[in-house]
Amino acid sequence: MERLWAPWRMEYIGQAREGEDQGCLFCEKPKEGDDEKALIVARSERSFAMLNRYPYNSGHLMVAPFRHVGELEEVEDDESLDMQRLMQRCVKALKEAMQSEGFNIGMNLGVVAGAGIPDHLHWHVVPRWQGDTNFMPVVSETKVIPQALKAVLRALSAAV
Repeated sequence: MERLWAPWRMEYIGQAREGEDQGCLFCEKPKEGDDEKALIVARSERSFAMLNRYPYNSGHLMVAPFRHVGELEEVEDDESLDMQRLMQRCVKALKEAMQSEGFNIGMNLGVVAGAGIPDHLHWHVVPRWQGDTNFMPVVSETKVIPQALKAVLRALSAAV
């Protein structure tokens, strides 16, 4: 039997078990001052894009407003337009840097809808390729992510 090691998952599992208030990821990361460490790919006037540390696919990123807002109807028009434009830049960068062939783009609003961080809304941009879904998720509930986060960060940051 072959084993697929994903040691980075333990950090995620440990945080979920601890249940400690880690603060708002989307408020804290932009303030750190080190975009590479925070996995921030791009910033605009009112929003930013960062890689998902626990991606569904290589290049999975999230676009969020800088302002702490959890309800879609509370997003201001200028924030909404700014996030849309940043998403467009990110899609273009993913096509250029990673040759993405398609995308799943969406937002989970509310805990019951799957929002892991329900108090700060964010768009998920998940690049897709022909054949990127294989037997692993079906047979072993395991997703193989073929590229390291730092390599994706460098490629996308340069393209954005």
